[in-house]
Amino acid sequence: MLCRWSLVQFRKMSIRAALIDLSGTLHVEDEPTPDAVVALQRLRSSGIIVKFVTNTTKDSKATLYERLVKIGFQLEAAEIYSSLSAAVAFVSNEKLNPFYLLTNDARKDFPEEDQSRPHDAVVVGLAPNAFDYEHMNKAFNVLLQNKTHKLVAVHQGKYYKRADGLALGPGCFVKGLEYATGSTATLIGKPNSYFFQSALPDGLRAEECVMIGDDANDDIAGAMQVGLQGILVKTGKFLPDALAAISPPPTAVVKNFAEAVDWILCKKQAVVLLQLNWCRHFNKCSGNLYNRKLHYNSWVEILAQIPG
Repeated sequence: MLCRWSLVQFRKMSIRAALIDLSGTLHVEDEPTPDAVVALQRLRSSGIIVKFVTNTTKDSKATLYERLVKIGFQLEAAEIYSSLSAAVAFVSNEKLNPFYLLTNDARKDFPEEDQSRPHDAVVVGLAPNAFDYEHMNKAFNVLLQNKTHKLVAVHQGKYYKRADGLALGPGCFVKGLEYATGSTATLIGKPNSYFFQSALPDGLRAEECVMIGDDANDDIAGAMQVGLQGILVKTGKFLPDALAAISPPPTAVVKNFAEAVDWILCKKQAVVLLQLNWCRHFNKCSGNLYNRKLHYNSWVEILAQIPG
């Protein structure tokens, strides 16, 4: 009975899927992070399910896929789940006809504008060329026309990583529209719990998955809030102060994506070995309940040494 109970606990400890952030974690612009291409192959070979989850809103899904393949990663377009994808579904489900603050490329993923209807929403993503007075004022007026008009934030990140350093994200523009119009934005992407729950592979529970990302709040705190484990990498837009600000802390903090894969595979191997040895020890027991409890207590101490 105790042996059967322990195997259930081991399965809960096991990681069966990894949700992986893209920009800043797997790559920075057109450069993979150190050893990331090989590390991704190792992760796949271990049998762990891989899914890419991103708040990137400058690029369409097709552009994201092409970029990743071009710089050496092996993946399927269907494995990418972005806040842009979730926003497209939201706009379609709500039957909205928005005014878009998006790049031309990101706009390709959304439904065509209905010229016969007035705008009834504003959708905001990362669109540096659209964050000028003319576009912002247009968005402001769409929201003012009717209190039912929705402000949709594909995400509201404070900043993101470029080759030349950190750059301003769309969050301050979303907050500006909220302040000026009295609207409250509907947040679609990370760290929204709905986003993470929607991104989970079919049939898996949150505790069987791990999130790997460079944003302490949006990637890690958001994922852990819904029950995932969280591995924070020190690449991209990682900042020590952002790490110190979140509670509970990440499951692990590592140098980069390649080290995150090492951590996952180490834990996977340790759990498998413990599963085998656990039952061997119990099978050697005389059957006395007291002896079995002693074995149980000693293995609890060993379990504490497993990563995470």
